[in-house]
Amino acid sequence: MSAQLLVIEVDRHDAGHAEVRLTGDLDYDSAPELVEVVATLRRDGYHQLVIDLAGVVMCDSSGLSAFVVAHRGGSAPLRLTGVNATLRQLLDRTGLAELLELPLVAGDDVQVAG
Repeated sequence: MSAQLLVIEVDRHDAGHAEVRLTGDLDYDSAPELVEVVATLRRDGYHQLVIDLAGVVMCDSSGLSAFVVAHRGGSAPLRLTGVNATLRQLLDRTGLAELLELPLVAGDDVQVAG
């Protein structure tokens, strides 16, 4: 199975809010791109960031690390949306679900906040 290049699309909204949509593989080769995009957005005054992961096919430990680096670089938590079951399980098992802001999963009683 060949790797899918990561495509990053950014929508800048008003009041310091931006959405970053990822499509493809978030891995060792592409994770630095995500970190750079988030750092640039934060430097430009966008602090409320939503990262849409619905198009992510695969995420390795470098991708998980990119979430941590991007989270630590800001004053507000990253909000992840479109998290598939496999990635959600990785985030839960590594404890990152407690660090990052994720949508509720059926059966959850409280919202996870960063």
